[in-house]
Amino acid sequence: MRENYITVGSSANAEILINKSRFIGHAARAETEAEAIAFIDSIKSKHRQATHNCSAYIIGEHDSIQKANDDGEPSGTAGVPMLEVLKKQGLKDTVLVVTRYYGGIKLGGGGLIRAYGKSASEAVAASGVVERRLHYLMKVSIDYTWLGKIENEIRQSDYPLAGIDYSDAVVLSIHVPVEKEQQFIDWINELTNGQAEIESAHTEFLEFPHA
Repeated sequence: MRENYITVGSSANAEILINKSRFIGHAARAETEAEAIAFIDSIKSKHRQATHNCSAYIIGEHDSIQKANDDGEPSGTAGVPMLEVLKKQGLKDTVLVVTRYYGGIKLGGGGLIRAYGKSASEAVAASGVVERRLHYLMKVSIDYTWLGKIENEIRQSDYPLAGIDYSDAVVLSIHVPVEKEQQFIDWINELTNGQAEIESAHTEFLEFPHA
């Protein structure tokens, strides 16, 4: 399973006007090809009167699924430059649709490539780019006498505290990057003189703004 990757943060759109043609870029996350196709179909349904609804997507841990569709524009002038935006930014599990309402002025091959590439980039920017990092949700059980010290240390650390359960013992739930699991365990054992019970509950992705 992959540990860290970047993708779009949320579904969003952005519109630009070039030589009287409206270009509306739409970006969304899609973890399967079926999700990508469903998103494309939803945009097409919403913009039935548009001249073109061109699309591109990259899906899979190793970018194994890559598709580009010019939807009637000259071959290679729409879907491919959109796909290149995804590849250049290193985005995974992302789908793009650029809707065009023709304004009566032809842009030529180079103009179309620039227009679709710019519209795709604007849509990605509107969505925001995030880094998804795989974390373990670690459960740390300690005696109440350790609570003040351990909670304080965790809150001052880079490990996000997910919650605290107060029962016979105190159980702190902490998100730990998978690559730092042993480092975290050693740290907790050092803080508690080995008196903590530590277990990994499951893995999940946390999202962070991508610089």
